[in-house]
Amino acid sequence: MDSRFAPLPVRKLDIGADDSKLGQAAPAPQTEAARYRDKATDAAVKFESFFIAQTLHKMRDATKAMADDDSIYKDSINSDMLDMADNMVADQLAGRRAFGVADAILRQLLPAPQATALPATPPAGVSPPAIPVLSKKNPTDA
Repeated sequence: MDSRFAPLPVRKLDIGADDSKLGQAAPAPQTEAARYRDKATDAAVKFESFFIAQTLHKMRDATKAMADDDSIYKDSINSDMLDMADNMVADQLAGRRAFGVADAILRQLLPAPQATALPATPPAGVSPPAIPVLSKKNPTDA
């Protein structure tokens, strides 16, 4: 038999299998606090995405309402595609926490990290640092 007509090797297609985790140890079980933090973070990011999407939808509706009758913004032919695009943009911005809504929610939901307490009064003989006062001069004058 000619080698040009040899059967091709059979390839195994494991669609959906994740080979990167083979041979690795199982992840450590999460504590209750870590699970709460993950759920709170996911919820806060989803809320930020919803907030941004609603803002984009309202801005687009306002643009349609203010547009002239013959304006391209009045046309609603691709409104479903624009809504989908707005949702995708909102998801991307929320994933980056661009507006800070998720961070504000997480500051309220999650406990603050333990910080070292500063003394209320400075030790004896130490004066507090001076606070510089801006002069009323023009900053361009040297």
